[in-house]
Amino acid sequence: MATPTTVSTCTAATEQGKHVFEIFDYSKHRGMGSGEFIRSGTFSVGGFDWAIRFYPDGFDTYSTNYISVYLELLSKDTRVRASCDLSLVDQTTGLPTSVHKTNLRVFNSGDLSRFAPPSGTFMQRGVFEASAYLRDDHLTIQCITTVRKGPQVSAPALLNEIEVPPSNIGEHLWNFLDAGEGVDVRFSVGGETFAAHKLVLAMRSPVFRAGLFGRMREAKEQLVTIEEMQPEVFRALLHFIYTDSLPDMDGGPEGDVDREMIQHLLVAADRYAVDRFKLVCQSILRKKLDVETVSAAMALAYQHNCDRLKDICLDFITCSSSVMDSVVATQGYKNLKTTCPSALVDLFEKSRKLHKA
Repeated sequence: MATPTTVSTCTAATEQGKHVFEIFDYSKHRGMGSGEFIRSGTFSVGGFDWAIRFYPDGFDTYSTNYISVYLELLSKDTRVRASCDLSLVDQTTGLPTSVHKTNLRVFNSGDLSRFAPPSGTFMQRGVFEASAYLRDDHLTIQCITTVRKGPQVSAPALLNEIEVPPSNIGEHLWNFLDAGEGVDVRFSVGGETFAAHKLVLAMRSPVFRAGLFGRMREAKEQLVTIEEMQPEVFRALLHFIYTDSLPDMDGGPEGDVDREMIQHLLVAADRYAVDRFKLVCQSILRKKLDVETVSAAMALAYQHNCDRLKDICLDFITCSSSVMDSVVATQGYKNLKTTCPSALVDLFEKSRKLHKA
């Protein structure tokens, strides 16, 4: 009988958090004096408390011509291995630009190493005040903090234990469809024909279930015509229904996927009530928001009941008056006025509440 051998593993776990510190009325804070600062609210990453310090007139006499920004470890009597990335947000595009990165090091609450970066010369004040980082007396600081936790040691396990691979049912289903085995319904979409399995479609979509197993005409037909949809969109819909994932499209769903294609996929997901597919599309559109595209994304959100995407678009547009002015100047906003006037009502109301605050 073989002697049983056990094995344990050690990995380095990390936790990352992002904090955004918005500062209004910058000109009223300037003149506080060197060494005077504004501190953000306390936020937690990796089980430790942190804050951002902003010095409008510099940290000390050596940095009086600069603005100074620091990440500060607030937790007492502790040492933390961490890194940080401090950025300023462009008030026109809403995109952050990294100004300082601190590599992984020890933050000690008992000395000056609790601060990062080590210098107060974050950005020259003249450069900062002439940049798009300051608009309407408003600036935004973003800090991504990464905490390296202690070693994570696993429980002992048998060395020769049989490893179970991840589920590949989606791959098998797609290969089954690709081979044309057992198909019992066909769809005509934009001049192309697609074969499928009624049972799979019905399991994944209540709309397909009603059409293929209900009393509707489609239930008796072997060839179903799909109107107002592009063939490549229907192909991607089928791929998601069978595999629960998007097909590779110009770099994959998180890469440089064509934005217009994702918009069509969201419409298809809503049409056939494939809710997870709809959320995937919304997530991708959220990551691609900018001044030029936010109006189109908001119109889609209103037309297809995407409440979270709608709120994100409203927040993006109203984050500052300069961003709102840039959005209003786009063709997408002009289209929004025609296609989705209710969105403008909500946008006006949100903007009015923010200005009152």
